[in-house]
Amino acid sequence: MALTVNTNVSSLNAQRNLSRSGEGLATSMERLASGMRINSAKDDAAGLQISNRLTSQVNGLAVAQRNANDGISMAQTAEGAMQESTNILQRMRELALQSANGSNSAEDRESLQKEVSALQTELTRIAETTSFGGQQLLDGTFGTKSFQVGANANETINVSLGNISADNLGENSIEGGGTVFNNTVAAGTAFSETTAASNAVVLSGPSGNSTVDLSILNAQETADAINDAATGIKAETSVTATIAALSSADTGTLTVGEQSFDLSKYNGSLSDLAADLGKSGINATYDSDAGTVVIEEKGVAGVLLVGDGASTATLNGTLGDAAGAVVDSQINLTATDKFTIGASAEIATAGASTLNKISDVDLRTQVDSQDALSVIDAALARIDEQRADLGAVQNRFGHTISNLANIAENVSASRSRIQDTDFATETAHMTKNQILQQAGTSILSQANQLPQAALSLIG
Repeated sequence: MALTVNTNVSSLNAQRNLSRSGEGLATSMERLASGMRINSAKDDAAGLQISNRLTSQVNGLAVAQRNANDGISMAQTAEGAMQESTNILQRMRELALQSANGSNSAEDRESLQKEVSALQTELTRIAETTSFGGQQLLDGTFGTKSFQVGANANETINVSLGNISADNLGENSIEGGGTVFNNTVAAGTAFSETTAASNAVVLSGPSGNSTVDLSILNAQETADAINDAATGIKAETSVTATIAALSSADTGTLTVGEQSFDLSKYNGSLSDLAADLGKSGINATYDSDAGTVVIEEKGVAGVLLVGDGASTATLNGTLGDAAGAVVDSQINLTATDKFTIGASAEIATAGASTLNKISDVDLRTQVDSQDALSVIDAALARIDEQRADLGAVQNRFGHTISNLANIAENVSASRSRIQDTDFATETAHMTKNQILQQAGTSILSQANQLPQAALSLIG
């Protein structure tokens, strides 16, 4: 190696290595001071991009968990109000049952109605005042809202809330439906039925839509077909029939649904006939003053009276002779929500249902008290459906929060491995670079003295 003065290669080499160890020491100290392995893009360009993506996800997951917890709080607020509404409806049902009892006078029922009216008002007040964060929940304005429960767009859970005020709860119904099934007397020896080769009817109920063929069916068979369609529409038959003028000469047959009674064995005694009907589970009342037996029955095709030429017994005023007289059941359609039914030979009152409202419940008469029970039961079922939906969505939010926490934990761990400083490793690097700095400084000092060797040659 040549001995030169102008260019001290050893010094330059020592300077270069000293500068490199100085940079390494500065980097280690920066990482240890900040706790971040990546402090600028030059530290790890790809790692910076990946860690920023992971940071967006972690931050989004944290917000999503808060959103889901807000959803649970809102659902619990709504359900708490619905619980109180349920309590009100249960009390109204108790009052309706009490009013339906024959021991009550008109004044008693008037007093019961006063409490019902107060409960109707409170039911509406709860619906109109229950709110969460300034949003009304149960007055019908909430509708369906999406809760952001993910770190990315459109990762949502929908929550729907309906109107539970007294004028929006009750039983949706189409009553007295039918052209041949309408509680009127018709001539014939069997329950009426349609004769169309095909009679497809479209049912659109709360639980879905279905097309049902109602051809060649009587009232009860029609009701069964509608119920079997599982659209949320409930079909129930009911019939009111009056038997009168039964004599010892009557040898005909009285048929109620699928049960038949031989009139010849009663020897003209309507009271005995009523007793046998009652023993068979048929709701029949004997009126001794009027000399009649009144049958009020549900779940049957109708009432049929067939006699012989000498018969005197009548069915709703029509002689039950050899040709027979038939009172077909009417079909009443009900559901907990709005529904529609297409026109058919069986269902005259086709179209959309009407709502029998809780706000219209009146217990001033025994008949109205009986009718109120089905309206209140439908309102309870409607609230129960909404509460079930809220319970399900609360559980869903709970599972979502657990899943989000798990994802956030693992994504944070992944980001940490890319972005955070490993203090054990970095302190070792810093110590190494500190030693190299000290050694480099010493070597540079000696390298700077090397050209002095030339003086000994010159001297």
